[in-house]
Formats: sequence, C-alpha cells, structure tokens
Amino acid sequence: MKKKLPRFRSDKEAEDFVEKADLTEYDLSAMRPIRFEFQPKSERVNMRVPRQLLDAVRASAAKAGVPYQRFIRQALEDAVQRKRA
Repeated sequence: MKKKLPRFRSDKEAEDFVEKADLTEYDLSAMRPIRFEFQPKSERVNMRVPRQLLDAVRASAAKAGVPYQRFIRQALEDAVQRKRA
C-alpha cells in the first residue's frame, strides 16, 4: 500500500519534500493537472448566456476548484486545440 502525501503549510515545505522524497512510494492517484496562466489578459469578451448555463459553468468551475472565468478560458482553449488537431 502506498503512503499518503503529507499536507504542507508552505510552498517551501512542498519544494523541500519533492526534492528529497521518492515519489514512487506515494499514492498520486488523486492528483490532477493544473494549468498555470502566464500570459497577460489584455482583451475582453462580453457575451450573454442563459442563466442555467452560467449556473452550470459556475458549478463545474467550483467542482474543479478554479474561478469560473478561468474555467471558461480553459474550455475555450481546449476547444481551439481540439479544432486544430
């Protein structure tokens, strides 16, 4: 049985742990990828959507643990990438 990851109080604690630990000993099945947004947001989009859709987007974003506007940006990015592929 694999070990559970410890909780960290700071980024420094997490960095020290990752530097020294053998991560193959730990259960990483609950991990999920996270995108970091480095590009500045310089443009605005204004659109009207039905209340039910916005409520569903907000609920999905909350479940994913991200702000709903970031969730919408990620959905747009995913759609564009799939279209290019």
